Amino acid sequence: MKMKLGINSEIGTLKQVVVKRPGRELENLTPQFLHELLFDDIPFLPAIQKEHDFFVNVLRENGAEVFYLENLLEEAILASDTRAIFIRDTVKEAGQFGENAQHLESFLNDFETAELIQKVMTGLRKTEVPKRRLARLDEMLEHRDPFYLAPLPNLYFTRDPAAVIGNGLSINQMSQPARKRESYFMKFIATHHPAFFKENAPIWFDRDNRYALEGGDEIVLSEKAIAVGISERTDPRAIQMLATNLFQKHQGIRQVIAFELPKERAFMHLDTVFTMVAKNQFIVHPSVISSELKLFIMEWDKRLADIKITTSSNIKAVLSEALNEPEIDLIPCGGSDPINSDREQWNDGANTLAIKPGEVVTYNRNQVSNELLKRHGIKVHEIISSELSRGRGGPRCMTMPLYRT
Repeated sequence: MKMKLGINSEIGTLKQVVVKRPGRELENLTPQFLHELLFDDIPFLPAIQKEHDFFVNVLRENGAEVFYLENLLEEAILASDTRAIFIRDTVKEAGQFGENAQHLESFLNDFETAELIQKVMTGLRKTEVPKRRLARLDEMLEHRDPFYLAPLPNLYFTRDPAAVIGNGLSINQMSQPARKRESYFMKFIATHHPAFFKENAPIWFDRDNRYALEGGDEIVLSEKAIAVGISERTDPRAIQMLATNLFQKHQGIRQVIAFELPKERAFMHLDTVFTMVAKNQFIVHPSVISSELKLFIMEWDKRLADIKITTSSNIKAVLSEALNEPEIDLIPCGGSDPINSDREQWNDGANTLAIKPGEVVTYNRNQVSNELLKRHGIKVHEIISSELSRGRGGPRCMTMPLYRT
C-alpha cells in the first residue's frame, strides 16, 4: 500500500480518500441519548450501509482509491506493536480511570485486533463487562449511563477529525464531547501507520490544542488560500493558531479567509452552507449571498512578524482576488425559493464533494440544487441518501481526502 498526502484544492481529481462504513455504533443510539450523540433520528443500519456502499462505489468508479478508517487502525496497531498503547489511550479518552480503567483494559485486551477496533467504535456496554467490586459513587450509579465506552455514531463523517492541507495534517480538537475520541484515531494512524509517511507530514494543528477546530470548517481554495468557518464548532482562536502555523511553515499558503457563521445547528460547519464545485464556482445557502456575512482576510506581515487581518462583506470580491478569477459564480442551494433552500440545505444540498473540476457527488434527494448545478455546467453524480442524511452530513462530510491531482 502506498499513500500520499497532497491537497492543494477542493476540486482537484480525487485519488485517495479515507471513509468509515456505518457500523453497529448506530444500533447503540437510543431516543434518550440522541441529543447527546448529535443525532436527530436513528438510521436503519442495513439501509445506511447499502447507501454508503453505493457512495464508495461511485468514488471508486471515478478513479479514487478508498481506505477504510477501521482497516487503517488495524494495520497501524499490527505494524507497530502498539496494541497496549491503543487500549490504554482509548480507555483514558473515554474518561475511565483507576481500578475501573485497569479492569476495562484487561477486558479489551482479550479481543482480536479487528474486533477490538469494532468494540471501541461501537461502544462498550456495562452489561458486557464482568462485574467487579464497586468502590466509587459514580460506579454505583451506573444505571444512569449504560456504557463504559460510549458509541461513536458520527464516525462515518471522516471529514471533521482531521484534514489534509497541502502535504500536512490538521488533526483536530473536536468541539462536542460525543466526538472528542474520533480524532485520536487519526492521530494514532498518522503516528503509527507505516504507509502514512508520518516523518514527512507536518502537523499544522494538533488535537491537544485547547480550542476546537473541525474539518467541516476547513476548505482548501487553492495552493495559496484556504477558507475556515468561525462556526458553532470551530473557535476563532484555533483558526488564528492554524493560520500562524501555515504562514510560518507552509511554503504556499498566503491567505486564510475566516467566514463568520451563525452559531446554529443548521450552520454547524462552513461546508454545510458553502462548498467549491469548480475553479470559480461554489454552491451556497442563499443567506450567504444575501446577508452581510463578515469575512476576515488573514495574511502574514513579514515586517511585524505577525498576522494582519482585514475585513470584508463582499464574498465575491474576496474569492475573486484569492483565486485570481475575474468572475465568481455562486449557485444558490435550493434556488431562490426560501422553502426549497432551507429544506435542501438541511439535507446537505450545499455539502457537495468535488471529485474532479466541475464534477461532484451529491445526495439524490436535493433535486432543486442538483438541477441548478447541472444548469451551471456541473456534472452531478447522485447517490441514494434516505438514511445517510439522517446524520446531518453530506458527501463532503463523509470523506477525508488524502490526495488530489
